[in-house]
Formats: sequence, C-alpha cells, structure tokens
Amino acid sequence: MRRAVASIAAGWACLLSGCLVGPNYQRPKVAPPELNRGQAAAEAASLADLPWWEVFDDETLRGLVNSAIANNNDLRVAAKRVEQARQFRVQAYSQYLPGVGYEAAISGGKNEMLGNPSGSSGTVMGAVAVGIAASWEADLWGRIRRLNELALAEYLASEQARRGVMLSLVSDVAQAYFALLEWDLRLEIAKRTAESFEGSRRVFQERLDGGKASRLETSRAEGALAITMATIPEFERRIAIQENEIHLLLGSAPGPIARKGTLLEQKLPPQVPAGIPSELLERRPDILRAQEAVRAANAQVGIATAAFFPRIGLTTLLGRVSSPLEDFTTGRTNVWSVAASMTGPIYQGRSLRAQQRQAIAFWEQTKIEYEQTVLGAFRDVSNALITRQKLEETRQRELEAVAAYQAAVEVATQRYMAGKSSYFEVLEAQQQLFPAENALAQTELDRRVVIVQLYQALGGGWKLRDDEWVH
Repeated sequence: MRRAVASIAAGWACLLSGCLVGPNYQRPKVAPPELNRGQAAAEAASLADLPWWEVFDDETLRGLVNSAIANNNDLRVAAKRVEQARQFRVQAYSQYLPGVGYEAAISGGKNEMLGNPSGSSGTVMGAVAVGIAASWEADLWGRIRRLNELALAEYLASEQARRGVMLSLVSDVAQAYFALLEWDLRLEIAKRTAESFEGSRRVFQERLDGGKASRLETSRAEGALAITMATIPEFERRIAIQENEIHLLLGSAPGPIARKGTLLEQKLPPQVPAGIPSELLERRPDILRAQEAVRAANAQVGIATAAFFPRIGLTTLLGRVSSPLEDFTTGRTNVWSVAASMTGPIYQGRSLRAQQRQAIAFWEQTKIEYEQTVLGAFRDVSNALITRQKLEETRQRELEAVAAYQAAVEVATQRYMAGKSSYFEVLEAQQQLFPAENALAQTELDRRVVIVQLYQALGGGWKLRDDEWVH
C-alpha cells in the first residue's frame, strides 16, 4: 500500500510539474594521459589544426582529394544517412504539435449508414459525413522530449560519422597515392638493377667469347637478369591495380593516374605536434559519434521509463453527419466534440520492465564503447608517434646499407675486371643491392604514410567547415 501511495504521489507531482523521467545525460568520464606515449612534451599546437592541403604538399594529390570529396560514393551515402537522421528529427519534433486531419464519406443503400449495417426500416437512403479532427498529447513525463533528444543525438552522430568518412577518405586517397609512387620507385629500381645485370652479362659474355671465362659465369648472369626482369611486369601490374583503387576512391571508372612527382620528392612536414591528449576528445569524429550514441541511449532509457506512466491527450471533432442526404444543410446535422483521454498500462506481463532494463543495459554498453573508442584513439596517436620516430632510425640504417652495397658493386666489378676476384663477388653484391633498395623504398613510403595516419588519428581538419574541405 505504501508503494502504491508513493507511486500515486510521484505521479501527481510529475503531473503538476511536467516531469522528465529517466536519467539526464552526462558525458562518460575518462582520464586522458598527460602525454601521448612517444610525445616528448605537451604541445598546445596540433597537426590536426592544419587543413589537409597544408599537410600534403603535392598538387596532384590535392586534385585527387578534391575529386574524391566531390564524387566518392561512400561519402555520398554518409550524406544521405545524415539527411535521414535530419528528417527523423523533424518527425520527432512534430509530436510537440497537434495533429489535424479530415475525413469525408458518402454512401447510399438499404439498412446501412456510411457502409455499416444500420436499421432504417428497409428504407433506401443516402448518408454523408464530413469532419475535421485534431489530437494532441500532453508531454507530462517527457516521453516526447526524450524522443526529440534521441533524434537530435542520432542526427549529430550521423554528422560526425560523415565527417569521419570525409577524414578517412582524405587519408585513404593520400595513402593510396603514396603507395602508387612507391610502386613507381620500385619499378625504377628494378629497371636500374636489370641494366646493371645486363652490363655484367655483357662483360661475362665478352670474356667467354675471348676464352677468359666459363659458360657458368654467363649463365649465372643471365639467370640473375631474368629474375630481375620478371619483377618489372609484376610491378607494372601492381601500379595498374593501385591506380584502379584510387579511381574507386574518386568514384570514377578505372584508368591511369597522371602524376608528375616521385615518392622521394614528397616533402614531409618538419614538425608533427600531437597537441594535448585531452583535446582529442573534442575533435576526433569517432569519439564524438560514440558520445552522441551515449546521449541517444540515455534518451531511450527515458522513453522506456515514460511507458510506465499514463498518456494524456486531447481530441476535438468538428463536422456534419446526415442521413438522409437532404438534411445535410440543416443545423441539426452539426457534429462537434472536445474530449480528454488517459491511457496507461496495468499489467503487461513484465514487458515494460524488460524494455526498461534492456534500454539501461544498452545505455551501459554505449558508455563502455565510448571508453573503448577513446582508448583506441590514444593508442592510434601513440602508435603513429612511435612509428615515426623508429622509421627515421630505420631509414638512416637502410641508407647506409644501400650506400655500402653500391660501393661493393663498384669495387667488385673493378676487382673482377682486374682479375683479382671471381664473378661470384659481382653477382653477390648486385643481388644484395636490389632488396636493400626495395627495403629503403618501403621505408620511404612508411615515413609518409605514418604522417597521414597521425593526422587522421588526431582528428585532422576538425576546424574546417563542410564547405571548406574542398580546396
């Protein structure tokens, strides 16, 4: 009995004050680190503050990114999802306002009234009804307000999802373009190496023709040349596939990509500040999207809670109903009404309680997912910072290795021509140089790609308005 009295008292208190049932939204608390791992010191500035065209200093790449932003199908789909969320929000807002509709019917028959059986002593007559009705629900418990909160959160989440797609698109195009230039570099290395092996083969063939060498030397040189030549069509295949991948991002049919520069001509920014870790929560699209997901789930708890309370509504009707038809113009056929209604649950087989608990569980789930998204963001930034540092060390060692192998090829060739060494030294030096140059090419690609990854991990371009993304 005490519980019943308390429930009734709470209900009347809410009725008089206009309650908003359910928890009010609060952003989940996370403790960001003071510094990103791999960051030397806190920095007010961030690479994410720059527009993307200041990060990528290549006119061809800028043109590709602009084309992708204008035509990419994934981005167009994301924009349509935003539009759907926007219209859902309009639908939710419309529940604040009364709904007005009309109805008209006319019929003729025996023992019927507007298509329904009705005794009329067997008389054949007609009937007509015309009316306008309006209905409105009083949002006493905040069900409609929570529904609007849900719609707004889903709309903002779709906006952040679209901006996330836009940032990913810029990053994907840049990485694909750098990968294309890396395949160009590998093809150039393969052709240069093939020329070197061809030079050795000619030398061995001349010595064989002069009776100063055996057929073994020439055969080994021909084999090394053939293996290197076999990589050329493979690299050309990879180039064509990479160009097609870029066209897919651009929303265009497969074809070649015109380019002027080379991978080694791509300038790297001298400074890549990561900013303050806590600011990542305010600018990275996936974190903001996860935040809005928590807000939406919070509103769903309120909607589920409001289902326990009665729904109070007002309805009005104005019109005319006449049978027979000739009485339609008389005053006695007027119809009007004003009514209030209250509907609510008594017993639903614990269905409402289960719906509320389900909403609460989903709300808790979104808070955990938000925390996981934040932790993943810190991980991405740290990985990029550490990778950038270690790639510089790797590149320095690979440069030394390539220089050493180039010197070894030159010395081995001179020693062979002077008769001081065998052909094995020449072929071994050449065969070691080729993979060393390819490894350096991969590192040069990685050095550029990690800048793109860091820019994306930091939520790059967060200051740009939508109309500013195309440069």
